[in-house]
Amino acid sequence: MPANKILVVVTNVGEYEKVGYRTGLWLGELTHFYDYVTEHGYAVDIASPSGGFVPIDPESLAHEVLGELGTDKRYRDREFMDLLDDTIKAGEVNVEDYDAIYFTGGHGVMFDFGGDDLAAVTAKFYDTGRIVSAVCHGPAGLLKVRLGNGEPLIKGKNVTGFSWPEEEAAQRDDAVPFSLQDELKKLGANYSTADKPFDTYVVEDGRLITGQNPGSARAVAEAVVAELAR
Repeated sequence: MPANKILVVVTNVGEYEKVGYRTGLWLGELTHFYDYVTEHGYAVDIASPSGGFVPIDPESLAHEVLGELGTDKRYRDREFMDLLDDTIKAGEVNVEDYDAIYFTGGHGVMFDFGGDDLAAVTAKFYDTGRIVSAVCHGPAGLLKVRLGNGEPLIKGKNVTGFSWPEEEAAQRDDAVPFSLQDELKKLGANYSTADKPFDTYVVEDGRLITGQNPGSARAVAEAVVAELAR
């Protein structure tokens, strides 16, 4: 350390289990973070629980490609999009190569961010003084993380993540396997949200940085870069 490199974790899951909706990575939650940190001198590797191909949530394209934060340019960028064809397997990364880990969202992560390999890697990031960050549904990747002392990573920590009112507004409350908001609370996290659904909201608790929703991805990147500069 410092490695000047950040590990970004994305989903491999492209559909829900109970309903026919397709899902995957919410593309803007990658691009908004990626663009900011690379502009500030950090290299990025993209990993996923299984490695390999990353599906994109079709709704994220409808929302983001018409947006203002450059996702449309990345979606047109062949070299960038090819990064999602063959991602690293998250459980095989060398934590020593990175300064921080960042969990993107999209509903797919609710089905594959709970694995033991990813939890162990994340614990090592935190236990070795590195930054752990996540946005939207990405904090699902924190639920099974136990630190070296055996305690949940998020116990007693200030966190946020996609709220149940936002889930209802997105009309996915009957499709998701659990309420992220409730699961964070069950583990003893001090969970909070913005005053209004879908407003940008980031919570920092030392080296743990979380954002509430897709519109918070760039703000999470800003917080990570600021914490790395300390």
